Amino acid sequence: MPTNSGQSFSHFEPYQAKDSEEYMNDAQRDHFRAILNQWKVELMEEVDMTINHLKEEATNFADPTDRASQEEEFSLELRTRDRERKLIRKIDKALEALEEDDFGYCEACGVEIGIRRLEARPTATLCIDCKTLAEIKEKQTGH
Repeated sequence: MPTNSGQSFSHFEPYQAKDSEEYMNDAQRDHFRAILNQWKVELMEEVDMTINHLKEEATNFADPTDRASQEEEFSLELRTRDRERKLIRKIDKALEALEEDDFGYCEACGVEIGIRRLEARPTATLCIDCKTLAEIKEKQTGH
């Protein structure tokens, strides 16, 4: 049964920036392009494994408890895959931003998001300050 949580992009070498290096230069963009593409491939493989698992494991149990247990397991897998499908869309948006030279800059204020933050969350679109403010607003308004 597939168990990946969709957060498997962590097996890469952290980018080692040089002192005088320009932010989001070609080497950095290539670094993030590789991370995003690898992450997307892994998510797509998870989707394929789920489809195969659901086909192979689909059994019409006579016992209602067994049937309910299987349905709950399938439901959980499908919710996980739905989150990953949404994540794939975010990865695609990040790859588009890379091609348009918009990747790595905060959508709200325009400052550099930063290499380490992007390595931790390659689909980040807000700098840490704007993200913190957005989360505070979200807690206050409930949206």
